[in-house]
Amino acid sequence: MPKYRKEQLQGDIVAGITVATVLIPQGIAYALIAGLPPIYGLYSALIPQIVYAIFGSSRHVAIGPVATDSLIVAASISTIALIGSESYIAIAIFLALLVGTIQFLMGVFRLGFIVNFLSKPVITGFTSAVAITIGLNQFKNFFGVDFLQSDQIHILLDDILSKALEFDTKTTCIGVITSIIIIVLRRINKKIPNALIVVVLGIAAMYLFRGYFAEVAIVEGIPSGLPGFAMPDLNFGLIRELLPMAFTLVMVGYLETISIGKFIEAQQDEYKIDSNQELIALGLSNILGSFFKAYPSTSSFSRSAINFDAGARTGMAAFISSALVILTLLFLTPVFYFLPKTVLAAIIIVAVFRLVNIKEARYLWRANNLDFWLLLATFCATLFFGIEYGILIGVGLSLIVLIFRTSRPNVVELGKVPDSDFYRNKNRFKEVIIDDDVLVFRFDAQLFYANSNYFREQLEYMANKKGENLKLIVLDGESINRVDSTGIEMLKQLIVFYKRKGILFYFAGIKGPVRDAIFKAGMLDVVSIDHFFMRVNWAVLFYKTGDNQNQKKYAQYIHQAYK
Repeated sequence: MPKYRKEQLQGDIVAGITVATVLIPQGIAYALIAGLPPIYGLYSALIPQIVYAIFGSSRHVAIGPVATDSLIVAASISTIALIGSESYIAIAIFLALLVGTIQFLMGVFRLGFIVNFLSKPVITGFTSAVAITIGLNQFKNFFGVDFLQSDQIHILLDDILSKALEFDTKTTCIGVITSIIIIVLRRINKKIPNALIVVVLGIAAMYLFRGYFAEVAIVEGIPSGLPGFAMPDLNFGLIRELLPMAFTLVMVGYLETISIGKFIEAQQDEYKIDSNQELIALGLSNILGSFFKAYPSTSSFSRSAINFDAGARTGMAAFISSALVILTLLFLTPVFYFLPKTVLAAIIIVAVFRLVNIKEARYLWRANNLDFWLLLATFCATLFFGIEYGILIGVGLSLIVLIFRTSRPNVVELGKVPDSDFYRNKNRFKEVIIDDDVLVFRFDAQLFYANSNYFREQLEYMANKKGENLKLIVLDGESINRVDSTGIEMLKQLIVFYKRKGILFYFAGIKGPVRDAIFKAGMLDVVSIDHFFMRVNWAVLFYKTGDNQNQKKYAQYIHQAYK
């Protein structure tokens, strides 16, 4: 605020008003997804975005209720309490406090790196599946049929197909027309507040023709007034049941915020995103929001993009948006009495089905088969086993793929490029010179317990191919940035093994931290310090001529550094 400039105000006012026109109807709609009364969507649109504007590192990320978190809330609490009941509402608010506390502690202890265990294919598969689940769960209001609510697609589809002919014609017509209007307005101009327009049209149609549309379900009474300050019901007995979903909300919410924040960060050069500060800001938003009857909130990609496109310059836009939410809570909630639930369902369905990322799946099919199958597995697991198991399976598969890739890295034999001092991969550069008595071996990863056996196997395979002609092995260590005790012991055993066979073992391009680690572990007990070279060419030249002034200087240098 001390640095706020007058020229920033116009953009913030326009953006704040634009975001509010989308946030208010979305807040009402997303509260219904969460199984809460509509007013709680507006409560969640108030305090959290004010708190984030103060503590967040992004000036454009818009915080509030979102479809994904709302469905996770419904999936986690519906098995504990009756949807819409007082106990259900109390648990949803307590869940916000629990999620906020975890996020805040992760930020304080700088644990933002944990999100790296969720790869992009996992995120894409998870969000695409959740989008389909959210959309199908809205068929209840869209068609006016009392379908089951579930986060498992086979249960949803079975119920939808069994009741397909029971749809209400008038409700369905309103929903279809609303969807068409939203899609057309988006194609004309994405900045048009399509959600606000269809809400106004829906309310007007229901009010003017309420006799004709008597059977169409409406929102009805939304209480007026601001949320009062109150301590959430601290039901510690439910923590064990809520923790899995709480951690899911933490990870999904943080992923959404970071991905949106980084996307907008790339569009400008005024500020940078701090991942740990984002966790602190999200945590405080949910903690303080829970004291004002908010359920778990996070960033919205659509509203954040609108905020940026509409010209927001600072977090002041969030304060302006919050001011409009306050006006709505105080004076405008009676206006929403005649709002058809099918209109809200149409807003949600159109919004979430755009999150089904078929384009990314096609790209991965061409570019990386393993990542494609990871995406597909997470997608199917989320659809058929539910949101909680979907994210757990996705994280588990990510870790398995990570272990697989690090345990079997790229391993190549190098050859000398003619008329140069460079050594390159013989499989990529066919013209390189390969000596029958020299094996130049490159290992493109850290060397640790998970891949030490693979290192040994590949080296022995290449050495056996050389046969009895092999007299020198050179390990090119430029790609090895870390080595653990298992890797070092394996290297020492190999050196002793090949020494007995009359084969020399040289090291080339070993980085300082790696060299320090192997020296401390007693590597010089089995190999001379003169067998360490700065470049592969030096090692081969020393072997062939026995005289290299550069090598002598280098050996003296690392000897002094080690001492």
